[in-house]
Parts: sequence; C-alpha cells; structure tokens
Amino acid sequence: MSRLEPREGQRSQPEACFRTTDDRRLRDRCQAVLITARSCPQQQIAEDLGTTTRNVQRFLARYRAGGLAGLKIQWATGKTPVIPEHLAPTLLNWIRQGRLSCLKRANWTHVALADFLHRQTGIRVRETAMGDFFRRHGIRLQRPTYRFLSAGPARQQQGLRELSGKNAYRRRSYCLP
Repeated sequence: MSRLEPREGQRSQPEACFRTTDDRRLRDRCQAVLITARSCPQQQIAEDLGTTTRNVQRFLARYRAGGLAGLKIQWATGKTPVIPEHLAPTLLNWIRQGRLSCLKRANWTHVALADFLHRQTGIRVRETAMGDFFRRHGIRLQRPTYRFLSAGPARQQQGLRELSGKNAYRRRSYCLP
C-alpha cells in the first residue's frame, strides 16, 4: 500500500482533470492518483483500472515528480519529414500553377513530382514521402480524365467507340444465356 499526500492546492487538480479530460489514459492516471490518496492498495487499483501494478507505480512516481503535468502523455516528436517545411510554399505553388506549367505533361503523380523536386532542389525523395507531404498539406491527387475528351471530334468519336466496345464485352461476359 502506498500513501500519497497531495500538496496544498493540488488536491483538486487530479479530480478536475479526471472530470474534464477526453483522454481515457489521462483519466485512468488521475483516477489512480485519486484512489491512492484514499489509501487503496496498488494491486486493487491496477485491477480496477485494468492495468498492472507496475503501471500504477509509474503513474504515482510521475505524479510525485511533476504533479498533474507529470501525468500528461508526452508523445515522441517522430521522424523529421524528408521534405523541409520551408519548401512547402514552393511545392504548393507548383501545384497551384498547374501540372502543365512545371511537369510539361498532362498528368502528374507522386513519382513525377518527386523527380521534379529532385531536378529543382537536389532533394531526392520517394513517392511515399511526396504523398505524406501532400496529405499533411491537404492536397489530394486527382485521377486523370479520359484523354479523348480533350482531343478533336474525330478522336472523341473513336474513343467513344472503343469504350462502347468494352462495355459490350462486359455485358456479354456477365449475362446468362
């Protein structure tokens, strides 16, 4: 059994945090502190919270060392992005200008933009890093439209015939005799 004597002025902090937080793990940590202050054994606290006694000991040690701030979950910063953030305005400007202005092609992909970034800045990235960068900045690649729609009337008619031929094949292959 562990005895926890909250300092003056700190008695209501874990309770207020317990009642207001949306984070379930922080709420469990605050609850462990509150139950310990009522002289409940750590093994019983662990069973009630669905965790181990070692975790309860860690919660209490962090609370003793840092108070309520010690209970808050500290996330790791994670891997630094391959594409530096100072290049974000430049890359976003390339996208806003249009794919024909920077890539000289009708459709752009993560691979094509990664290659263009390498040619312009010397930074070599994979398509996954380019995709992560775009997701962080709220940009989504669009699927290309049918190419025959931007062609002349003769090519459009040819494209329509090709598509109708494919659709007819699908109808034949899935219909029962």
